[in-house]
Amino acid sequence: MSRTYLIAGNWKMNKTPREAAALAEAVKGMKKGPATRKMIAPSFVCIPAVADILKGSDVTLAAQNMASVESGAHTGETSVLMLKELGVESVILGHSERRHVYGETDAIINDKVKLALAHGLEVILCIGETLEEREAGRVEDVCFGQLEGGLSGVGSDDMKNIAIAYEPVWAIGTGKTATPADAQAVHQACRGKIAGLYSASVADSVVIQYGGSVKPGNAAELMAQNDIDGALVGGASLDADSFAGIVAFDG
Repeated sequence: MSRTYLIAGNWKMNKTPREAAALAEAVKGMKKGPATRKMIAPSFVCIPAVADILKGSDVTLAAQNMASVESGAHTGETSVLMLKELGVESVILGHSERRHVYGETDAIINDKVKLALAHGLEVILCIGETLEEREAGRVEDVCFGQLEGGLSGVGSDDMKNIAIAYEPVWAIGTGKTATPADAQAVHQACRGKIAGLYSASVADSVVIQYGGSVKPGNAAELMAQNDIDGALVGGASLDADSFAGIVAFDG
């Protein structure tokens, strides 16, 4: 089955609103192949400025996270209702930084996934192992556990609104990248796991991105793998020329 590539820029805690608007303007003009989608995820405070820039464009506006409940006494959190009103269409959940720095569990991430889906947002569910887990031969155990936990209670029909991002933790922001063959092996295994949880047709249609030091120089080789359907890009998405080189990998 033919899947659309999803190239998403996760800007993390970078760019002021003015800087974010300028970068969004550049992303809007970036050339892409016919089977590629562009997405950017600015910080919460930059979303309004970026939303104004992206109106009517072919770039999907995403958030980097959201609260697990709609409203209430949750100081410092941001609600799905707020994000939707600003024009956000997608949300990144379960990023390794949320898991390992801020202690988010599979159960918390699962609550967020179900809430986002209930409000019509697309979800990018992040999974991935640490270096210690890889060296212990636990890559599939960890990734499968995060898939099962994050997707608990999510029905087959909702899977059309979910993308998976495989991000080996040891390759994020380190300059290290899983070889295309290594990344492909995990993507293929995860697609098989999704087939087991749902069906072969669901597994065939789900987009599975790779994240972890993706650059213009390695994007095409990574995307050429059968089960790699895009990239969740961190540092390289903060520079317009660099991100443009990744977006245009098949152009």
